[in-house]
Amino acid sequence: MAPTADKKNLFGLPQGDLEAHFVAQGQKPFHARQVMRWIYQRGVAEFASMTDLSKSLRAALESGADVQKPEVLSRHDSSDGTVKWLFSSGSGQAVESVFIPEPARGTLCISSQVGCALDCSFCATGAQGFNRNLTTAEIIGQVWHANQMLPRRSNGEFAVTNVVFMGMGEPLANYRNLLPAIELLLSDFAFGLSRRRVTVSTSGIVPHIERLGDERNVALAVSLHAASDALRDTLVPINRIHPIAELLDACWRYAAKHANRFITFEYVMLRDVNDSLQQADELAQLLAKRPAKVNLIPFNPFPGNLYKRSSAETIRQFQARLRHHGLVTTTRRTRGDDIDAACGQLAGRVSDRVRVRLSEKNLRTATA
Repeated sequence: MAPTADKKNLFGLPQGDLEAHFVAQGQKPFHARQVMRWIYQRGVAEFASMTDLSKSLRAALESGADVQKPEVLSRHDSSDGTVKWLFSSGSGQAVESVFIPEPARGTLCISSQVGCALDCSFCATGAQGFNRNLTTAEIIGQVWHANQMLPRRSNGEFAVTNVVFMGMGEPLANYRNLLPAIELLLSDFAFGLSRRRVTVSTSGIVPHIERLGDERNVALAVSLHAASDALRDTLVPINRIHPIAELLDACWRYAAKHANRFITFEYVMLRDVNDSLQQADELAQLLAKRPAKVNLIPFNPFPGNLYKRSSAETIRQFQARLRHHGLVTTTRRTRGDDIDAACGQLAGRVSDRVRVRLSEKNLRTATA
């Protein structure tokens, strides 16, 4: 839902911006912290219900501000407990987010763009094309909605304990809105998540890996998917701009900036494309004796794509070979595939595509 034209939308504003808004209105900056707690921790969007604010302040907020969150178009529940929501992003566009419940945690996979311009050949989002970046409010709204709609955990905590930027879009290509979203996820006055429970996944925008390492301390996941530039150029076209050696150097620098930080490398398993034992050996050579973990992802098919999933036995042998080389390696369990919510299947609704040519210049423009 779009904010009222003559009112300031306070939803999605990081603490500093919200404090500046209150000061500009002649109010004390500490009111920002009060309002943040009401919105994000108590789920209250009506100023009249924020009872620790004075009546005059509540009246002023009612007349000049608003709390507008993205509109939910649909919800789909999987037989395995996975939940997928479709959020409106206006003008017929929509994005998806997915909640994956587990006994020890609840992970929400959120989107950062309407579509994606990076065109990874095995990803349904890339096949949809690209329309625009999501605002911070649209990003954070996915987390807020999940916390409000899902039952709390047995210890009283919100259902969402972990947030991963692995939905639609390339998070580092929406850097200007990613940073304040991360700030709200980590803020003690908003969602209060641990840095280790927020993960940014990137296809490899090297300059912004460097910036993220300087400006935020969160978990980093990298969509690698191949051990050679020749194959990765085909699977992940940004590799033509930032090849593997350059990408890995940035990853090791990121890890070195934060104590005990490992980089997770995502590797989708494609039958007869990247799943041979020789390729496992090559991958191990790249990552051996480095702060690296490997997450093998069984490919999830989508209409119009010709790739096939590696067999369970092939994935098992690939994992065993990596472990033989000393790499910590896991295989992601496929969840939500009956509602097209599995990894790589999120497509949302993308029309009026903006054609973006993948180039260094365009990446600098998109991520400034």
